[in-house]
Amino acid sequence: MCVYLKKNYLHNSLNKNPVEGFSAGLIDDDDIYKWEVVIIGPQDTLFEGGFFKAYLTFPYDYPLRPPKMKFITEIWHPNVAKNGDVCISILHEPGEDKFGYEKPEERWLPIHTVETIMISVISMLADPNSDSPANVDAAKEWREDPNGEFKKKVARCVRKSQEMAFD
Repeated sequence: MCVYLKKNYLHNSLNKNPVEGFSAGLIDDDDIYKWEVVIIGPQDTLFEGGFFKAYLTFPYDYPLRPPKMKFITEIWHPNVAKNGDVCISILHEPGEDKFGYEKPEERWLPIHTVETIMISVISMLADPNSDSPANVDAAKEWREDPNGEFKKKVARCVRKSQEMAFD
């Protein structure tokens, strides 16, 4: 797909189907493959009130392959690695899961868009999957005592994100 068509496809899909809870845009107008997103912590979750920045990096053969997503703002979550990499099924390469954990239809499909990715990430914040963690320590805290140390660490991340939101 030529660059012009990809740029229009990515931008138009957001304009046609706006999703509450995030904003997204190009980091550099000359590079359509690198986006910055800001996710607003979902209401009625531990992440409520937070402003979490992340980069969404699209491969050159998008939409055949998924983008990579990495939080820049510190976030404590079972499905976010300590380095910020997001680990959810929708962002995994298409096809069979060699470990048998995910069904092919749960993984990346070319029909997914920025909106479906963001909806999945917002849903992930509201409902962590500790069965397949990217951050084992966060998953353990979430399973054993979600209102104890896990909640404290998330609250710290929310406060930090609020302080840094306008930097």
